[in-house]
Amino acid sequence: MSRESSIQATEKFGELVNGGQFDAFPEVVAPDCHDHDPAPGQHMGPEGYKAFFTELRTAFPDMQVEVKKLVADGDSVAFAYTLTGTHQGDFNGHKPTGKAIKVRGMQIGRFVDGKMVERWGSSDELGILKQIGAIEG
Repeated sequence: MSRESSIQATEKFGELVNGGQFDAFPEVVAPDCHDHDPAPGQHMGPEGYKAFFTELRTAFPDMQVEVKKLVADGDSVAFAYTLTGTHQGDFNGHKPTGKAIKVRGMQIGRFVDGKMVERWGSSDELGILKQIGAIEG
């Protein structure tokens, strides 16, 4: 897969996340996509991402992910991002606070035939918990 098509698949994944179009994940996520850093209880493939992002969007209905820096090499794409949103639903057992969040994260995806087959990543979940007042910090 070319560098350009890997970037296009990454951009499409981002559009689906920001648009809340989680049913379309099979367009860009392979059925056996392996997430090396899954959320607790997250299953493999498009259904795992759908469940994860549905839960996140329920907690932060106005959630948006903005790519700040993207680099690509062959079939892999890495990017740094900022996640923003307003805590309006349950998040990891914490009731809504109405507080805004802004956290950073990084992700690396590997693509085959226009679909993500592997993912590594990290988001600042501790930062989210601090910003919603769930923990001191």
